[in-house]
Amino acid sequence: MLIRDNMEDLVARSEGIQWTNKSVLMLAKGGDPIETVERLARDLVLRARDAGWQGPPFNPAAIADLLKIPIEANANVADARILPSDKGFRIQFNPTQARERVRFSIAHELAHTLFPDVAKEIRNRGGNKLVVDDWQLEMLCNLAASEFVMPIGALPSRDYLPSIEELMVERRKFDVSAEAFLIRVAKVAQEPIVMFCASAADQTSGDKPYRIDYAVASKSAPHFPVAGKKVAANSCAYSCKAIGFTDHKTENWLSHKVIVECVGIPSYPGSTLPRVAGLIRFSQSESKGESIRFVQGDVLEPRGAGPTVICQLVNDQARVWGGGVAKLAGKKYPKAQKDFSLWITGIPRAKRLGEVHFAEANDSTVVASLVGQEGFGPSSTPRIRYAALEHCFEKISEFASKRAATVHMPRVGAGQAGGSWDTVEEIVQDTLVTDGISVTVYDLPPKRMPATLGLFD
Repeated sequence: MLIRDNMEDLVARSEGIQWTNKSVLMLAKGGDPIETVERLARDLVLRARDAGWQGPPFNPAAIADLLKIPIEANANVADARILPSDKGFRIQFNPTQARERVRFSIAHELAHTLFPDVAKEIRNRGGNKLVVDDWQLEMLCNLAASEFVMPIGALPSRDYLPSIEELMVERRKFDVSAEAFLIRVAKVAQEPIVMFCASAADQTSGDKPYRIDYAVASKSAPHFPVAGKKVAANSCAYSCKAIGFTDHKTENWLSHKVIVECVGIPSYPGSTLPRVAGLIRFSQSESKGESIRFVQGDVLEPRGAGPTVICQLVNDQARVWGGGVAKLAGKKYPKAQKDFSLWITGIPRAKRLGEVHFAEANDSTVVASLVGQEGFGPSSTPRIRYAALEHCFEKISEFASKRAATVHMPRVGAGQAGGSWDTVEEIVQDTLVTDGISVTVYDLPPKRMPATLGLFD
């Protein structure tokens, strides 16, 4: 077996990490720390996207502006740190670092603000080496930082990932660290993979083996609890002894025959040994996840049998279903539209975003109107409100689960609302598909070409 348990550290049990860090426990309040920190980071990202934040590259300074946290250069800082101040917080960073490192370090310090006890001490990137379980806090801040520099929707979903070498070329256009890029890659991958980061157990010498600091699995990856485990000496991970060096090899991890691809990444502050980031690829036969199904057709004629929920986007000023799919739905289901009109006029406009109206269209079909757009008509900025739309889909998931219903929709938000479908797709994946809801997205069939056009080309 290539990886063995690390029994001397309070790290990973078979069902997950044994959380002990006081800041982490205070944040989680009995819940899952990873889910908690990613949810809080996602909320900040969606607020920034609603305010017009765009990329790539996505500059984490937009998050700092949202939180009113000043950022300043300081060459005396080893990497970056966040300090309490009379007016809240301020972040200092070392400007001599590579640009993508600076971005990630600032994002990492911003992640500390998600923790309720952040004001109690200065937080330095790399953690407090005198605190044995501070790596847990640092790991969560790295995960949140990846949400800030590679936010939801930054990468489109794809069925197959290229090699680690091609991914390292691709990440350059996003101006982000390899670590942040590979985390986002894992989150949007359709194939079963696990991304991991590893560092030397002893940061001052190469005598001790690498240990997996944390791992991020794709939606379809099998359960693979590698966090906190040691990497045996014959792994290709040990070939990546310099930043940017790559290697790949078929190896046996936790009794699984997998393809491992690795790249050397910068060390922790105070260490001369590079860390290693990598991807673990499984065979498709081990894939466990569902994915969104894309078809061409009419969403008002949903595919399949059983209870169905048809989703449509409406704005917070709507009185009737006015455009696109909603207009056609109003003609097909006039009573459902009337019910919607009575419902929305009874809610103050300031409280409409994020709400959902469910209208019974027939015995098996419910039309769900998602209030995820602010206003209507021409606008210099997109009218989509991603945070509100996420709340809508959470309500759709709860409703569909209770009815054992499938969910059907067009590319919600990608039309007149001006939204990014890549962003919406990831929200749908996280709120519906991961809850076991079957989702089908409908595109209109391509228009037929006139017979005379290009006939003799």
